[in-house]
Formats: sequence, structure tokens, C-alpha cells
Amino acid sequence: MSDNNNNHHNLLSSLLSVVDPFQVFRHHETVAKTPSDKDMAQTHDGQSLPAKTAKKSLKFTTSRSIEALIFLVCFFAFFGFLAYRMTLPNMLNTFMQTAYHLLLETVFYIMAICVLMGAISKLLTEFGVVRLMENILRPLMKPLYNLPGVAALGAVMTFLSDNPAIISLAKDNNFARYFKKYQLVSLTNFGTAFGMGLVVIAFMTGLGFGKGALVGLLGAIIGSIISTRLMQRFTLKSYPEMDCPVTEEEGTEQNISFKSEGNAFQRFLNAMLDGGKSGVGIGVAIIPGVLCISTIVMMLTFGPAGADGTYQGVAYEGVPVITWLADKVNIVFYWLFGFESGALVSFPITALGAVGAAIGLVPKFIADGIITNNAIAVFTAMGMCWSGYLSTHTAMLDSLGYRKLIGKAIGAHTIGGLCAGVAAHWLWVLLTLIF
Repeated sequence: MSDNNNNHHNLLSSLLSVVDPFQVFRHHETVAKTPSDKDMAQTHDGQSLPAKTAKKSLKFTTSRSIEALIFLVCFFAFFGFLAYRMTLPNMLNTFMQTAYHLLLETVFYIMAICVLMGAISKLLTEFGVVRLMENILRPLMKPLYNLPGVAALGAVMTFLSDNPAIISLAKDNNFARYFKKYQLVSLTNFGTAFGMGLVVIAFMTGLGFGKGALVGLLGAIIGSIISTRLMQRFTLKSYPEMDCPVTEEEGTEQNISFKSEGNAFQRFLNAMLDGGKSGVGIGVAIIPGVLCISTIVMMLTFGPAGADGTYQGVAYEGVPVITWLADKVNIVFYWLFGFESGALVSFPITALGAVGAAIGLVPKFIADGIITNNAIAVFTAMGMCWSGYLSTHTAMLDSLGYRKLIGKAIGAHTIGGLCAGVAAHWLWVLLTLIF
């Protein structure tokens, strides 16, 4: 009788596995056939797996299915909201037109700056100017950042290029041997605070806001000090054992060399071309951020282009949700950053993911007449200090082998970036009072 029940049960399970289209949501039963099979479960495709493995697989597929459903709901809710307010044809036209105009009017301009600044930075490296700057800044590292003097080289390198430059140095034993472990991981925050600094300042200066950009640089330095110190404090508090040298291996700083072979003219030519080529790489790398992130942010920042408040399906239109929300608490942003328009909040929001995408918003702000030197100072400070840290900190710390510290690094850098913006605003207010 028991055998007949088992046979009926198996037949029913087989039929269900054929007709059930949502098999990932159906819990499979474990049938104990013999003592040796009591810990085995049969999957919907007839394969036998350990019960724990089958349960784990079921939980994974179920969670992925739920995740997909949630994503679809959010995706259609977001674009459905925009289509409802703008109409579907206008929304699609604006989406594509904004990305197209950003590519032609902003991305290629930023890429040109990246190529030129890449060539200049390579020349400065090739002919020892970077080393000279390192020696000048070296005495400031210990009192300001609690880092050895050689860390100044990392600051200069990331300022001339981008965040990952600090990682290539940190992995060099000739460089890392000067650090304790908690200091080495804080280089993620330290280096990120200067990422793409030369490009950001050159971009802002080229738009006619050089004074604001220089004040912003001072704000970024203040933010970098706070971020680096907080990261070191958080790390030592949770992992006091990291207060020890990174390595006991011998090395020499002289081996950290950037000089190429050949006479002066060959070195000049090679450095300029190689630097320009690296600039192209940075310029290409910012394209997805500018076109995807900036387009979405703009469509949530600016309103209809029509004089009577109607949508026309042109570039830079949208539903100003960010502006509306920021205006509700604008007194906070005005006191902290001096922002007179809620739309300006979209810059630091975008800088969380990509500073290249954030500076792509500035020409539109200028066209709308809402930009001042104070805003540029805050933009430069927060853009440099954050420089897309949400998209880089994870990879940087993972490459150093300290994934467990990602949360602390992000928390410290969030605070540092906010302090950078506040410092830049009040420095600008102070300068305007003095001069």
C-alpha cells in the first residue's frame, strides 16, 4: 500500500513539473526512498541534489524573480510618470535629444580638455615637476592627513588623472612600505578627493569661473582632510590590529620612477602623445555617465521648454521633481551651500556617481542664469572630493584586499564631501567680505 502511495505521489509531482509554468515559486518535496537517499531532493528537471543545496537554489531563484518584478514595477512607474506628465512621444524625444546634445555639446568638450590635460600632466610627470611638487607638499602630509610624506605623490597623481591612479601606487611595495595598514586603506579616501581635479578646474575656468574654481579647490582639500582622518579613525576603532606596517620588505622610493628612455625631444614627444592617449581613455570613460546619469537627472531637474508651460519634446525638458523637493527645504541648501535655486542640488547628487556627468550639467545652469561663482566653488569642491566615489570605492578597496572596509570608506567620504561644499561656500562668503 505504501509503494502504491509513493508511485502516485511521484506521478503527481511529474505532472506538476510539466504543467506548472512558475516552477521557481513552487517548493519541491523531499521523498525518502531509501535510507541512503534521505538527504536527497529531486529538482524539477529530475536531477537529485542534496536537500540543503536544493533549498538554497530555490531561495536564490525565488529572490531573483522577486527582484525582477520589483525592478519592472519601478521601471514602468518611473517612465510611466514622465510619459503621463510629458506625453510618451515628448518623453522619448526629450530623452534622445538630451543625450544627443550632451554628447555633442558637453562630452566632446570635456574629452578635448581631458586630452590636453592628459598631455600636460604626462609632461609634468616626465620632466620631474610631479616629483618637485611632491617634495614641496611632503611636509604637509603628516600634520594634515596623518600620512607619510610620500603620500603627496598619490595626491598629485590623482589630481592629474583619476581616482585609480592611487591604487597602482598603493600596490607598489616601494611606495606601500612607508605606510601602516590603516593608513594604506585611507588612501582610497585621500586619492579620491583629488580625482580628475585638473579637468574639473580647467572646465570651470574655461567657462569663466576661475575664482570660484580655486576657492573650490581649497574646499576640496578641507573635505579630503576630514574624509581621510575619519576613515583612519573608523578603521582603527573596528580593527586596532591594523596599526602595524604594511610590509617589512626593503625597498627604495627611487624605484618609483616615471622617466622614459631617449633624448629630451623624444621624451617630450612621447610624453605628450601618451598623455593625450590616456586623456582619450578618460574622455571615453565618462560618456556613459554623462549620457545616462545626466540625462535622467536633467529630466528630473528642468521643466517644460514652452513659454506657456507646454512640452515640446526638445532637449533639456522634464518634470522638475528634484527642483520641487529641493525648493521645499531650500533654506537648508541656501545656508549650507548658498544655493539660490533648488535645481543646483542636482550637481552634487550626480557627482556621487560620476563627476564627469555632474560637470555636464553646468552649461545648462549657465544658460538658465542660475550660476554664480559661489555655486562654482561648491560644485568644484564637491565634484573633486566626491568624484564618483560610489562607483569607485568598492573596486578600489576590493583591489587592495580590504572589502570589509567599504562601508566605512563610503561613510567617511560622504561626510567629507558635504564638509567640502560647506567650506567652499563660507570661504567664498569670507573672500567677498574681505575683497
